Amino acid sequence: MNGTSHAVIGSATGFIVAHTFHASPTETLLFVGLGCVSGLMPDLDIDGKLRGKITLPHEVIRLSALIIGLMMIVYSFVDKAVLEQWLGIGIGLLIIVIASLIKQKHMLTITGIAVLVGGFSIDERWLILLGIYLIVASFSPHRSYTHSILGVVFFGIISSNLETSLGIRGVFYTCCGGYISHLIADLKILPFNKRGIKPFLPLSHKEI
Repeated sequence: MNGTSHAVIGSATGFIVAHTFHASPTETLLFVGLGCVSGLMPDLDIDGKLRGKITLPHEVIRLSALIIGLMMIVYSFVDKAVLEQWLGIGIGLLIIVIASLIKQKHMLTITGIAVLVGGFSIDERWLILLGIYLIVASFSPHRSYTHSILGVVFFGIISSNLETSLGIRGVFYTCCGGYISHLIADLKILPFNKRGIKPFLPLSHKEI
């Protein structure tokens, strides 16, 4: 199933939860939005709609890193001892080399690290866990751990912490419902899916 369909189903899940909890119009909009995002989350293991929206183009990060590396080299020559100069030049060159290797596929990992650091800086557990999720998703093969029961449980923990942080009942059910709807829509038993998911990873690689 494509990303648009997953987003629509996730949004519908959010609307159903909002109706069940008699949410206000503002909360209903929040639930629909969270359902939409949650319905796309499992596909962060590929370059899909959501992944493209939450990550910067790799050219931006690469250019920024190149500039920082060059500035580091130049700064090393300003009132520095010989050892500090060579150290600064070495670090600057290392940054430039790493920058040249950055591809678009690395951007989700970089985004995950940034979210993780941001979560620690503002002491938000759900944000820390989301950063970990993004990093794991960036290294996972498509339709593997993000499409498993393990992924549902981990995302459920994120959702529970988000609900506690926002103080709005129904956030947990919206996020979990949207996420699970994605997995159901990707089942191989549905006629429009050529591939299925492996829900019992890492215990079983059976595709259903």
